[in-house]
Amino acid sequence: MLAEYISKAIEKAEYKKVEEDNAWFASVPGFEGAWGHGSTIEECRKDLMEVVEEWLLIKIQNHEDLPRVKGIELNIKQTLPS
Repeated sequence: MLAEYISKAIEKAEYKKVEEDNAWFASVPGFEGAWGHGSTIEECRKDLMEVVEEWLLIKIQNHEDLPRVKGIELNIKQTLPS
């Protein structure tokens, strides 16, 4: 499910070519602070995928809310013992 979540998040990515650096930058709306870069759009996409995965793991470790992506919810609900 994590791979599908990341894949669907990357589908929402916004890419920007920076002519001065001849590089690509990308981010995913709702994933504040997670951005990728590369000399080609494909390198940028791969970097963004790795960054989003690391971003998610940190959020999960810190018990922070995760954005819902195309119907996929990864937030962990804690239940009280019965």
